[in-house]
Amino acid sequence: MEERGPPDDRDPATLLEFGVINLDKPPGPSAHQVAAWVRDMADVGQAAHAGTLDPKVTGCLPILTGTATRAAQVFDDSRKGYVSVLELHAAAPNDLESTLEEFEGPLYQKPPRKSAVARRLRVRTIHRLDALEVDGRRVLLDVECESGTYIRKLCHDLGLALGTGAHMGDLRRTKTGTFDDRTLATLQDFADGLAFWRENDDAELLREVVQPAERALEFLPSVTVAPSAAREIANGAPVYAPGVIDANLDGADDDTLVVCYTPDGAAVCLGHLLGDPDADSGEVVELERVLV
Repeated sequence: MEERGPPDDRDPATLLEFGVINLDKPPGPSAHQVAAWVRDMADVGQAAHAGTLDPKVTGCLPILTGTATRAAQVFDDSRKGYVSVLELHAAAPNDLESTLEEFEGPLYQKPPRKSAVARRLRVRTIHRLDALEVDGRRVLLDVECESGTYIRKLCHDLGLALGTGAHMGDLRRTKTGTFDDRTLATLQDFADGLAFWRENDDAELLREVVQPAERALEFLPSVTVAPSAAREIANGAPVYAPGVIDANLDGADDDTLVVCYTPDGAAVCLGHLLGDPDADSGEVVELERVLV
């Protein structure tokens, strides 16, 4: 097993090989194209984005680099946050606020015709839906929702409920899981950090943009394993109770997705909880993805 070492002590090449960038996606390219640019700029084998954004949409697009792409599934169920312009087809009615409240909670959605998934009716949860500002026929919405919610469809359905008709105007993503718009970096920031490191052997700017990929796993319940156990896990062995040093499993139950770390904080694998880490024997975590 190749040792990465503690997340904060890694050299720039290792950081890029197991990193995450909280990228501010620009308008124009697709999320897939942006991830490909990051991959080529970093000179790593692969890069993966945390949730598709249409070409015109901007904002929070965490990108995993190198081996960290094996952990992309942790974003599958992450909450998303957006600000969107709701373009009403008539003046905003007096019941705008009450109508928005009715849309909070689970709702049925059928993906639009131009979508990457099958057009089947499904349930998505709107955790928060607020009007930040109203200007004539335009309403600035603040939305927090379940992954896979179509804001364009939400705006259309709001227009029907309000009796005015409506469509989505500008859209910007402000949050993906634990990443939000307070720590975004642009592609230019990334390019500048890479150039300064390569030309001056100084990674200070690069470290402001690229974080250890463990940053994307912080929200998961965790198990700490001994270095000897980590070497076995790297070769595909399950996580057995004798190899567990510590565990932070608050709220976790059987089959919960957990992350395993070495004592210095380096991520080893993702897996599903099977048993009691305090037991004397038995399998504790069933491997899902090896990260080393």
